[in-house]
Amino acid sequence: MRPEAATPPNTGPLDWGVLPDPNLLIVDLRAETLRGAEPLSALLPNPSRAVSLAEIEEGQHGLTPADGPLILICERGVRSTLAARFLRADGLEATAFPGGVPALKKT
Repeated sequence: MRPEAATPPNTGPLDWGVLPDPNLLIVDLRAETLRGAEPLSALLPNPSRAVSLAEIEEGQHGLTPADGPLILICERGVRSTLAARFLRADGLEATAFPGGVPALKKT
C-alpha cells in the first residue's frame, strides 16, 4: 500500500520529511516578531505570505485556488494544522508542516 493511501487527510509528503517544491507558496502563520527574527526565506527558497490564523478563521485570508497547493507553517505546528483545516473547508489545497519551524530546521 502506498503511504499516501494510508495517511489521514491532514497529512502529506511533508510528514515524511520531504521538502516542498520550491514553487509552492508557504503561508507563514507566525507572529510578526518571529517572522522578522527568523525569515522563512533563510530556510526555504519558496515564496511565502504572512497570514494570521484569525484572518483564515474569518475567511479574510486573500488566498485563492490560483495560489496552488499551500504549505502552512507556524512555530510548532498546532496553528498550521488548524489553519489547514479551515483553508481546505474553503476549497483550497492546504497542508500543515508538522512540527513548525523547529522541524523545518531539522530537514
